[in-house]
Amino acid sequence: MMNALWAMAEAVAATGGRCTANWNASGVSIDTRTLQAGDIFVALQDVRDGHEFVAQALEKGAAAALVSRVPKGVSPDAPLLIVDDVLAGLEALATAARARTNAKVIAVTGSVGKTGTKEMLRTALANQGKVHAAEKSYNNHWGVPLTLARMPVETDYAVIEIGMNHAGEIAPLSRLAKPDVAVVTNVAAVHMAAFESVEEIAREKASVIQGLSGGIAVLNADTETAEVLADVAKDTKVLWFGKTAPDFRLHDVNVGVSDTKVQAVALDNDITFTIGSAGRHLAMNALAVLAAVHACGVDVDIAAVALSDWRPPSGRGERWVVGGIKLIDDSYNANPLSIGAALDVLAHSTGRRVAILGDMLELGPDEAMLHHAISEDENLNNIDTIHCVGPLMKHLYEALPAAKRGEWFETSDQLAAKIKELLTDGNVVMVKGSLGAKMGLIVDAIKNLGDARPLNETGGTT
Repeated sequence: MMNALWAMAEAVAATGGRCTANWNASGVSIDTRTLQAGDIFVALQDVRDGHEFVAQALEKGAAAALVSRVPKGVSPDAPLLIVDDVLAGLEALATAARARTNAKVIAVTGSVGKTGTKEMLRTALANQGKVHAAEKSYNNHWGVPLTLARMPVETDYAVIEIGMNHAGEIAPLSRLAKPDVAVVTNVAAVHMAAFESVEEIAREKASVIQGLSGGIAVLNADTETAEVLADVAKDTKVLWFGKTAPDFRLHDVNVGVSDTKVQAVALDNDITFTIGSAGRHLAMNALAVLAAVHACGVDVDIAAVALSDWRPPSGRGERWVVGGIKLIDDSYNANPLSIGAALDVLAHSTGRRVAILGDMLELGPDEAMLHHAISEDENLNNIDTIHCVGPLMKHLYEALPAAKRGEWFETSDQLAAKIKELLTDGNVVMVKGSLGAKMGLIVDAIKNLGDARPLNETGGTT
């Protein structure tokens, strides 16, 4: 059996709850579909009440359930940790987990690249200690405390991703994580439906600094709102990264078929390293990673070498070979900044280049203009055909030159049904759109055209 992550007495002390049965738990889960035997099941309230699934969780081998009452059909003698409020109980476990470890904690936020940067940090630190980070994008008011509650005592480095949709979300999560290092990857016009300006977004992102206590902020010097970041961080020690940065400065980027070679200066020392995936934008994320590594007192050179082993997370630039077609799966989410980065990757790929772009959501009153503006991206000069999905992306479709205009579909499932007619052998196709645009349906349709294999397992190129 795995070492106990939480003993009953420790969990009771952390939450102030009560429990009659003794137990030891090896993990924490909020979903019975992925629950493992030995987990604490946390009965959170969502579309359905998590208490409805407690009996199922216990049947699947949950060590205990964190609840606010004895659920219907569950014995009062079952291993139930009863608290007044389940989410508050999860946050209490998170606070206790953070307090009991000596780990260096790195918080990562930003408009684009949070998950990729988190995974880069996992790779960069893997050879230098025990690293804890969420397997997915657990970056909201549930995901952050869940990630912390899952953190083993013996962790050396923890990477906590923090996201937001509205103002006031980041600071409380950062105060929960109490990071030693806080990273802001960049600031862009994302979630503009909830903000009046990009400057407001910058202040919200920079509020991650509020969780620091004598720690170091790692900030992007190239973002247009760098002055706003600097103002928020005026009383904090800062390491800047970017093309214009004084600390971790980018000199040159050479994008290959399956990797990216970077030349930079790290605190006045020349450094050259390779990232194990192609993309000019990845170089900036990597500099943020190396600055955070340095802030943790870790060997930057070893971390830089390790980045050659990094691969993009699912739906964030993964590369596949499907018969004679090369696929770049960037379908997880989209905004103007990440669309530009994805088009740059496609434009530097080898083959007949095809972009399939879906709506960018939550952009506020300028959403039509922001979709239309993609037509001015210089990378389109090196892309052969652009197919569009959704009512917002129709603004781009109508602005495209006829020679590059492919097909427009109202929904992703409509395009997915025609995918065989839209692609041929020799194409390299990039799929990108907001999560709500359901571009994953198109990715699945492409993969179903043949034997889909990850690029790095085929020896192929894009």
